[in-house]
Amino acid sequence: MFSKKFFIDNFKTLFYALLIAILIRSIIIQPFYIPSSSMEPNLLVGDRLFVSKYTYGFSKHSFPFSPPFFNGRVLFSEPERGDVIVFKTPADNRTDYIKRLIGLSGDEIQFINGDLFLNGNQIIKKFISSDDEIYCGNNTIRVNTFEEKLPNGKTYRASYRQDYSFQNSDKFIIPENHYFFLGDNRDCSKDSRFLSEVGYVHKDNIVGKAQILFFSSDYKIGSILKFWQWSEILRFKRILKKIN
Repeated sequence: MFSKKFFIDNFKTLFYALLIAILIRSIIIQPFYIPSSSMEPNLLVGDRLFVSKYTYGFSKHSFPFSPPFFNGRVLFSEPERGDVIVFKTPADNRTDYIKRLIGLSGDEIQFINGDLFLNGNQIIKKFISSDDEIYCGNNTIRVNTFEEKLPNGKTYRASYRQDYSFQNSDKFIIPENHYFFLGDNRDCSKDSRFLSEVGYVHKDNIVGKAQILFFSSDYKIGSILKFWQWSEILRFKRILKKIN
């Protein structure tokens, strides 16, 4: 027979373990899974990454289920252009999106003839390769790949469709305390260009900064449970890779 003390001690152990896990997930670091191709060629479906929760301070969205403990953001640090950030989409304040930060409060952003302009200046776009193949959902598309350079010196790769690409837009003027995000897979990303679905993201909606890939597998080939196929399924070169 188990004693009452046995159940109490085990309940305490489980409670403290759960509390520590929640604190680590909320304050220090949280794992995320990449479910879509919107950040290709830099992040692939099947990538697992660690997101630091402390980099930009904390809001209610730092905690599981976004409990309304407080409003605003504490210990806030301003994100930098080019950071890859997880945020809660403004449409429902629940769904996690991961995109690249392009515009800060007060910036003006516009696409003109397929080129990205920030505050009236064209973002430097260096040609890398043509006729690359990346995913858009379950389909593959052919793209041209460029290296873009933001005014703060941050560089990253961005892909544009060959057959048709996002060409022109109105000016996006970013409100105070908001940010403008784009996917690196420019023609296969729901991001801040789509005002009714994502739009400008308030600073309180930021969850954290994507820091490092700790694991990656190609689900299109097979399940990681099929250990005899690991040589094909696991992307070994992406494991423990720093996110740019």
